[in-house]
Formats: sequence, structure tokens, C-alpha cells
Amino acid sequence: MSLFFGIDTSNYRTSAAVFDSETRAWHNSGRLLEVPEGRIGLRQSDALFQHVLHLPERIAELERGFGNRIRAIAASTRPRAVEGSYMPCFLAGAGQARSMAHALDVPFYAVSHQQGHLAAAALSAGALELLRQPFLAWHLSGGTTELLSVHPEGELFQAEIIGGTDDLAAGQLIDRAGRLLNLPFPSGAELETLADACTQPETPFRPKVTHAHFSLSGAQNKIEQLHQKGASRETVARYAIDIVSAAVIRATEQAVQQTGLPVLCAGGVMSNRLLQQRMKDAFGARFAEPVLSGDNAVGVAVLAAMLSGEL
Repeated sequence: MSLFFGIDTSNYRTSAAVFDSETRAWHNSGRLLEVPEGRIGLRQSDALFQHVLHLPERIAELERGFGNRIRAIAASTRPRAVEGSYMPCFLAGAGQARSMAHALDVPFYAVSHQQGHLAAAALSAGALELLRQPFLAWHLSGGTTELLSVHPEGELFQAEIIGGTDDLAAGQLIDRAGRLLNLPFPSGAELETLADACTQPETPFRPKVTHAHFSLSGAQNKIEQLHQKGASRETVARYAIDIVSAAVIRATEQAVQQTGLPVLCAGGVMSNRLLQQRMKDAFGARFAEPVLSGDNAVGVAVLAAMLSGEL
């Protein structure tokens, strides 16, 4: 049995995972960071502190004694695999992973949070072969709305931004709509539940999409205006999701027409069932299952296996 260990300490979740490259089974142990009521997100110093506090608990939740079967360890050390990409919260996981690798005398690999998301989505969709060929990918999460052109490079792959939002991220729009409706942060799941109960959806505002790029700042104003007019909470929730969906669908259309490549979707916002169905119907897009849509360490562990030549 060849096990690979991964750690991801994002600005939303503390996560540790083990991945078996032979059976492709995995176990992820994660928990959301605690955000004070009424706030949207955390300062980096607060996120880093919570990771340091909670990471030992996440590792302890995994099977006891797995260390003697670990072949390699990886951690997400930055948001994207490009020069200058940096967030302090990743220091917690990177430091722990490096220390464990040294103690176990196994290789340590530094990867990006975004690469982990894509690997987790490919694993969950039964499409790991995509990681060895060119494809399009959405990384749609709390702080990221990027349409990527992904291609093999070296032992892994590189992702180039070819579309997405030019200002407000889709997850930020969802969370601001959630705050408007007094929903807890992050608001995606609660907003989806409300939207599902909407019986008379409003015609959504459609952001202008040019060369797969769009802006969502105007969409926030439209959502606030609808709320001020006295629309039901369900209607406002559905309106917010429909706006994101309209922009993502149109941007994907433009990119697929240009490239003809298959589409993989990653990130917590992409766990929305309505958006998923529309993307599947339009493009045959593939997705991570909900448990692997949000921030997790499974994809990071998969990357450790790839870098070790086991996948």
C-alpha cells in the first residue's frame, strides 16, 4: 500500500488527507475556520493562528499509525503556481508538512492551492487522465473566479488565466448576498437551500462577458436593489445564483468555442447543484463531488503521488 499525505491550510479551512495511489481511496479531515458573526472572512493573522491550533486535531483524526506507510508528503504553500503568489495562512501547513517529511525521511513537495483543487476535482470525477492533457478548468471559490487553460508542464501542470471575473469573485458575491439575508459565513450552502425554494425567480441581471472576462460589482448593486424592493429571501438567493450562473455559462461558451477543450470544474461555489446541471447540459463539464468541491487536502495528496511517479 502506497500512501501519500497532504495538507492544505487555506483562508477558509484546515485540512489533512491521506491518499492510496493503488486503490485511489482517500480520507480527508477538515474543518472550517471560525469567523465571527457578521464578518465576511478573516485577517491572515487570525487564519494562521487557527490553522496552527487546529491542524494537529485534523491529523489526529486520520488513521493512527499511517506514518510508516507514507511515501511522500505535500502541502499547498501558495494560492497559485506563479511567481509572487503568496498568502501567510499557507505557512502553517507547509511548516508542519516539511517537519513530518524530515522526521519520516520521505520527500516533501510544495504545490499550489489551485493545483490541489484541480487534482481533487479530477480524482472525484474519475478523470485523473485530464491532468496529463490540455483542458479548461474553472476555479470558482470564495476568493477566486478564474477560467483556466491547463496544460502539462514538467511533472505536473500549469494553469493560465484566460477568463473569469475582473473584480468581485463569485464566492464574494454569494457571501455578500448571504450577509444581506442574515445567513452565516460562508453562505453558499444556505443560499442554495433558499434558492431551491424559490417558485417565481426574477429574470437575472446578465453581466457583460467579453473574451471570457466579466465583472460582478454591478451584480451586487442589482441584488441589493432587489432586496430593498421587498423581494422574498428565496427570490434574492435565486437571483444571486442565477447571475453567477449566467456569467460563468457565457464565459465558458466563449472559451470552448475558441479551444474545443473539455471542461473541469473545481472550487466550493461549483458545488451549487443548479450551476452544475447547467454546465453539464451545456458542455458535458465534470465536477468534484461536494465533499471535494471546497478546500481540502485530498488533491494535494494526489499531487504528492504524481510527483512521486505513482500516478
